[in-house]
Amino acid sequence: MSDAITVTRVIEKLSSRFIPENTTAVVATFQFLLSDADDFYFSIANQQLTVALGEHQDPDITLITNSDTFIRVVTGEKDGMSAYLTGKLRAEGNVMLATQLGKYFSKEKRS
Repeated sequence: MSDAITVTRVIEKLSSRFIPENTTAVVATFQFLLSDADDFYFSIANQQLTVALGEHQDPDITLITNSDTFIRVVTGEKDGMSAYLTGKLRAEGNVMLATQLGKYFSKEKRS
């Protein structure tokens, strides 16, 4: 199915879902280590988003999971806190940053 949500599609859509006005005081790098897909990270600074594949040398937070859990959390099928509490999602670094992620991205494409 061409509309299937994949990690690659999520990465490609991050910029179009970014809400810069909600990141006025944010300077942070979020690393995602996925056990069964490409690792990636994004950085927010000056109300701008930069996304890249691979591993950042010094992220503020690292989120560790598998692609299924990642997609379920991104789509809202699973709550991120629930995934964390059940061990399906691990966080290292400034864990409080993870609680703010929903404010930085819209579920719908922005113009």
